[in-house]
Amino acid sequence: MPKVPHFAYKSPWWTGIGVGVLGSLLLYAAISLMGWVALRPSDLQKPHPLGLLLISVSYLVITPLVTGFASASTYLQLERPELIRNSRSYTIPAMTLLIQALILLAIKWEGIICVVMIAPIVLIMSLIGAAIAVGLAKRRRIRSSATLPVLVLPLLFVVFEAQIPSPFEVRTVNTEILIHAPVQTVWANIASVPKIAPAELPGSWVQKIGFPLPIEATLSHPGVGGIRQAGFSGNLTFTETVNQWELNKDLRFSIRANTESIPPTTLDEHLVIGGQFFDVLDGEYSLEPRPDGVMLHLTSRERLSTHVNPYAGIWADAVMRAIQKQILVVIRNRCEARPTTPSLP
Repeated sequence: MPKVPHFAYKSPWWTGIGVGVLGSLLLYAAISLMGWVALRPSDLQKPHPLGLLLISVSYLVITPLVTGFASASTYLQLERPELIRNSRSYTIPAMTLLIQALILLAIKWEGIICVVMIAPIVLIMSLIGAAIAVGLAKRRRIRSSATLPVLVLPLLFVVFEAQIPSPFEVRTVNTEILIHAPVQTVWANIASVPKIAPAELPGSWVQKIGFPLPIEATLSHPGVGGIRQAGFSGNLTFTETVNQWELNKDLRFSIRANTESIPPTTLDEHLVIGGQFFDVLDGEYSLEPRPDGVMLHLTSRERLSTHVNPYAGIWADAVMRAIQKQILVVIRNRCEARPTTPSLP
């Protein structure tokens, strides 16, 4: 067994946390560098050159699993047997995650959006790693010589994973709201959406973690072929081309994110819309007349291309649903406050 510094025996819990934090950060840097090196010269202008391999099984599953194991096993080996508390083994991953997140935010390697989204899966896998360490310690099958070498596993796995093409998955998100107003009024308020004042928007968790606010949607002309320019805060814009126009019934449009105009500070580099991992493909408003008003349906389709689509899809659907609900609430309030039909362009 290599010689261990004397201070580690005095504070084995903090030493375990230190192993977890240092291991996580080194693996983050190494996997990021591997993604950067793998780029072709023509790809170097992409907005997320260091994030190519971070939305992956290697980083989101294997890395926290082995760092959780390494940090908990370090504590279990350094602590005196009569002082070992298994509960402390499970607090190490939580503290490791908290400290790592604060460091990444402080040095601006990550944005708060990504930190919030990856935290649940990273914490769960870290706890599983700690549970494995506790189980092996009970059977006295844990060896100090195997603690640190396991940290190499994510790097080996990422080489294998990088050879597997990311799946292409299209997901659909549906939202709806009942509006007590004539169908003509509702139609006019969805065809184009005049500038939205911040006070009109209901509070939402998506903005609290950094997503842009919807601002307006302008329409070049009514009918198929009309161009809607949808704007969000942070200079995030979408060009929406109308491909179905059934007056007072159905409005459908394709969506293209204007990625070239999105500043790097608007969205986290791993969440660029229209980028490698995620895109919004099209949207549709459909109006269903009811005796007491109009049921307005808003549907969007999004593309996911990651090796962790089942997990990423939960977040993508939740974000899209929250944004759509905000827009629907604005439209409902405007229609019910001004039931007369505004003029279309």
